[in-house]
Amino acid sequence: MRGMIAVDDVIASLPKERQKKIAARGNELLAKVQRRMTLSEIRKGRKISQAKMAEALGIGQMQISRLEKRKDPRLSTMERTVAAMGGHLTMIATFPDQEPVILVTSQFMEKPATSPKKKRRA
Repeated sequence: MRGMIAVDDVIASLPKERQKKIAARGNELLAKVQRRMTLSEIRKGRKISQAKMAEALGIGQMQISRLEKRKDPRLSTMERTVAAMGGHLTMIATFPDQEPVILVTSQFMEKPATSPKKKRRA
């Protein structure tokens, strides 16, 4: 059985220029994971107008404006809005004593297929 080698030791043995590239790439990946955006920022980043969003959701443009300013939008509204932009809303719960957990709503939980119950005649 071979001895374990720490990743830090392997990186330290690399040329300084390679170490800098590895650190830069690591920071880049961390920034992506830690990125936070509002619905408005996401919409603008995807180059979608409020009018197009409103059309996709079947509501008025003013309602999109209000939604983007809302401090506590409903989860179902967030799901529909993200879906209208071509995405899928994923919520991640983080705890200090365990790995992050993807939180799913009951509508996404798979239910076993059951046959419909027959109604009895009185």
